[in-house]
Amino acid sequence: MQTNITVLTQYLLPKQAITAIAGKLAHLKGGNTTTAVIRWFVKRYNVNMNEAANPDISSYKSFNEFFTRPLKADARPLAQADFICPVDGAISQFGHIEQDQIFQAKGHQYTTTALIGGDTEAAKKYENGHFACLYLSPKDYHRIHMPCDGRLLKMTYVPGDLFSVNPTTAQGLPGLFARNERVVCEFSSVQYGNFVMVLVGATIVGSMATIWHDAKDGIINPPRLPSIKTWSYTDKNISLKQGEEMGRFLLGSTVVMLFQKDTLQFNANWQPARAVKLGEMMGIKLNL
Repeated sequence: MQTNITVLTQYLLPKQAITAIAGKLAHLKGGNTTTAVIRWFVKRYNVNMNEAANPDISSYKSFNEFFTRPLKADARPLAQADFICPVDGAISQFGHIEQDQIFQAKGHQYTTTALIGGDTEAAKKYENGHFACLYLSPKDYHRIHMPCDGRLLKMTYVPGDLFSVNPTTAQGLPGLFARNERVVCEFSSVQYGNFVMVLVGATIVGSMATIWHDAKDGIINPPRLPSIKTWSYTDKNISLKQGEEMGRFLLGSTVVMLFQKDTLQFNANWQPARAVKLGEMMGIKLNL
């Protein structure tokens, strides 16, 4: 019953307007007011500032500058593994893609085609592959890194809703991650074939950014485009090493990853809802 009420409330809320206002406020440089807000946030969500490259709360000029703070160089050592976790977060779901069906929560699934914006040919590459869904909470580090070496092929902005992506909403809203606004990044890997990283927007997620996008600070949204837009990078050599930063959330959300069939199997010790850190072992390469 509680889940139904939570979802119904979100249908009624002006999510786009709330998110736009939150994004503008997060960019403001409000001096002592900004510092007070950040200090409240750190206490409210138990943010570990000792891991930050700059732990001085008063030095951050805007909330977004604090929210996308880099970590100390040794804060997240990379596991010696073929695939690593690309973010700090919690494992929402992971496992096998059943043909093109991705498990969201009990009673709910969505398709790879819907998730990546309707490109059926691209979606076919991931039939019977594997997926992982990682939820970033407010206290987490919000930069996104590479799970393995990869060369960028294309990026697609998909407009959509801005429902919350918390576990309660995931349990109650069908197709959540394939209906929210998202940025789909497809890479190729010499060793592991193609893989996809989907940055999913949500209520109050002011914007998403990638390191290669040519807009200011790499920000893709806002403005929020009315239709799907794709950027091709096949004529450029944008190659990133395992562990390198590829993007960030300005206010938090979720990353969904897709891997091709017979590429990897997930670490059996993982469990849904378990917290993971950037750089931890994520997948095990299959010996084919």
